[in-house]
Amino acid sequence: AAEAPAPATPTAAVSGLPAEAAAPALASRILYRFARRERRLALTRVIVSGDGKEQVVRMPITSDAARGRLPRDLAPTHEDVKIDRLLGATSIDVVPLDRLAPILDALTGNPDVTLDGAPIRASGEKILPIATVSDGPNGAFVLRVDRDASVTEIVAAGVAIAAGDLRPLGETPTTGERLEKLPLVRSFGKTEQTELVTRVLPDLEKKIVVDVATRRLPRKTQQARPRIVFDLGADGGHALSVLPLLVYGDPPIARVDADALVPIGRTKEAPVRRVSEERALLAKLRTDLDLVLGRRVSFDGDAAARFAARLRAFQIATGEAEAAAVRDEGKLVAAIRQATDGTFDIVFELEGGDDAKTAEAASVLRAWQGGLDLVPLHGGGWAKIPADWLAKHGARVADLLAARDAEGKLPKAVLPDLGVLAQALDHAPPFGLDALAPLLREGDGVPHARLPEDLNATLREYQTRGVDWLAFLRDAELGAVLADDMGLGKTLQTIASLRGKVLVVCPRSVVHNWADEIARFRPGLRVAVYHGTERTLDTTADVTLTTYAVLRIDIETLAASRFDVVVLDEAQAIKNPTSQTARAAFQLRAGFRVALSGTPIENRLEELWSVMHFANPGLLGGLSSFQERYVTPIGNGDPAAAARLRARIKPFVLRRMKRDVLPELPPRTEARLFVELEDAERAVYDAVRAATRKDVTEKLAQGGSVLAALEALLRLRQAASHPALVPGQRADTSSKVERLLEKLEEAVADGHKALVFSQWTSMLDLVEPHLTQAGIRFTRLDGSTRDRGAVVAELSAEDGVPVMLVSLKAGGTGLNLTAADHVFLLDPWWNPAVEDQAADRAHRIGQDKPVMVYRLVARDTVEERILALQEKKRNVADVALGEAGQAGGITRDDLLALLA
Repeated sequence: AAEAPAPATPTAAVSGLPAEAAAPALASRILYRFARRERRLALTRVIVSGDGKEQVVRMPITSDAARGRLPRDLAPTHEDVKIDRLLGATSIDVVPLDRLAPILDALTGNPDVTLDGAPIRASGEKILPIATVSDGPNGAFVLRVDRDASVTEIVAAGVAIAAGDLRPLGETPTTGERLEKLPLVRSFGKTEQTELVTRVLPDLEKKIVVDVATRRLPRKTQQARPRIVFDLGADGGHALSVLPLLVYGDPPIARVDADALVPIGRTKEAPVRRVSEERALLAKLRTDLDLVLGRRVSFDGDAAARFAARLRAFQIATGEAEAAAVRDEGKLVAAIRQATDGTFDIVFELEGGDDAKTAEAASVLRAWQGGLDLVPLHGGGWAKIPADWLAKHGARVADLLAARDAEGKLPKAVLPDLGVLAQALDHAPPFGLDALAPLLREGDGVPHARLPEDLNATLREYQTRGVDWLAFLRDAELGAVLADDMGLGKTLQTIASLRGKVLVVCPRSVVHNWADEIARFRPGLRVAVYHGTERTLDTTADVTLTTYAVLRIDIETLAASRFDVVVLDEAQAIKNPTSQTARAAFQLRAGFRVALSGTPIENRLEELWSVMHFANPGLLGGLSSFQERYVTPIGNGDPAAAARLRARIKPFVLRRMKRDVLPELPPRTEARLFVELEDAERAVYDAVRAATRKDVTEKLAQGGSVLAALEALLRLRQAASHPALVPGQRADTSSKVERLLEKLEEAVADGHKALVFSQWTSMLDLVEPHLTQAGIRFTRLDGSTRDRGAVVAELSAEDGVPVMLVSLKAGGTGLNLTAADHVFLLDPWWNPAVEDQAADRAHRIGQDKPVMVYRLVARDTVEERILALQEKKRNVADVALGEAGQAGGITRDDLLALLA
């Protein structure tokens, strides 16, 4: 029989070529088909012969080859054999996770790979997460582990597509088999910095790439040994006070604190902990000295001397011989150090000795304040503190150190103090001090300023001096607190000194008053009001007016703009330094910051700190430091501390009293109208007093604040004014209202006009019917008054009403009510500044009649005791702004005395 012709190859069939022209048959090859199966990856190997037939591999190909089951033209590659061995007996199954990476590695560059039927490239390069270390809040560090950005799809457990390649996931214990654990975020506080540098990052960097995006984190480790050092600072005046500390490095670069290694200062290296050596040192510390790490122990007399000998022996035994001598190595002298970057420090060095042996100023000050005569030196040993020199200059050193900012730089406002210290140390005066010399001279040392050409006002002599002072501070880029007495024209002086882009923050009630005053005195300035629900900041305005409420809400917007001048009117609004209003004001940016307030201190010296911190940040140091250096000593009656405070703020505070600069102002007479309570009123008052005293005593005994107790006094004060103010009580009139009516009828009959102030609008409500019944015309101004100008005009008109009822909150500031010459204060309170503000609505420039100020006081009530307390509170302002002795805020004893 004739030989049958060979069948046509697929190639020939597809191409249509004659058999003799067809290409050679394709060799058989292995295809790798991946498929997803229940969140895992399955692999099927298929042998495709030259004629296109497919044969699924169900046994290892090495076994099939031995049995002759494979096409003869199949030549498995090295990678095919490798995969065959990895799969073993498994030919069609889910690929074990531990074999995914080598299988994909073997398939790198293989064109015969598909995923769910679609061609795909395979790669054995593992997809690793990316780690980043960045700065976190409050000095912490944040370690974040994220997925590789090239990952576009998670295919199955342990495998993903990245940049078009099918690749295995690496570090799945950290990331999860499907990256479900990412991102991983962990914060390391300051006490954990060393653990991060010495343990966490080295371990992590062995596995993945770590991007350290912070410059604060040390990147090197140091093989430093642990050491026991001793802080021999002061503790209640004891001769020797010892605090053992466990540190690494010499000088120390880290301290063990509660089993955490805390870095000391800004170091570029972090020590590796030696726990066994630490334990040995702590055991020796306990055995030899009976001391426990981190616990201070104090000694006096012979016990101090004996312990010093034991301490020296311990330090020698532990290899600290250089620092072992608790002895006087010489005399310490202060030295000022200023770097080229402006950072400032004061150190104490051994006179004529080793420059390396120095003592920190803070340590010297603590020793001096604690009555100690020795202080430890950085280079080892001890030195005697210069007590005589510190008696003269120690407080100034403390002030300068407290004034430094976070970078160690001094604000310009403390240059005068630095100049005094430099002179005492025979140092050259600090740069820039000469420019401030006029500010430091007594009398009229400040040069005259050129007044604005558009100023439409004739200034009084004292106002001209005020503008000179403001302009000098403006040009020096220093802050000012203009604290002139009420009615002396603080607004006019400020307007005359404005230059550049200005922001004025004031109470809502005086926004339009500011707009009117600027239009009147500086018509060339363009004014914009930033207020209302649809407010927009006009960056083209010369002066922007806004309120404290808007300042709190829109601080981000306002702080984003740089102003030439920022003015806070009625700056007592920021008297609480922890309030939102104060914190917002501190964020405002300007070359010249002005605080206007006739009462920069109302109750506590901390209020002065807040206002000064706005005007000249850093001048008085931090709040807690200010309390320690000034508030506590002054409260204890230290006249030197009060004198230092006055001297420190004097160049930046201008305060003139009306009696001193306006001798032509008519006299102001103050009188007390005492009222006897009727029997029914007395019964109500006594009942309220008994309940209030019990309430206040309980609040204070339970640790309640003084402010909480003040709230409890409210009912007692109301009972002294009118029974109807007490919940549950009714009364048509009160002794105080009757006494007020007598005086008002008398004043109106004589042609006078009067202001009647009360803290409570409900008290004004009770007065109104009696005025109507007596036929006395009146108007009223309180928080609900919309058109304040119309109400003022109603009083000011020659034929206008003779009486205005005013709430203290609404009428205590921003009003000129010189049409009235009688002022009645219905309910005295312990803060006299509020009452003075109210009375000054009438006693100010423009008043041409003598002013009478009456305080209505119910006898044998809390109001009589309030009058005595007011005198004490006046000293709070005088101690800083004038001449006075002791001062302080209201205390628990004050409260209980009010209820006696």
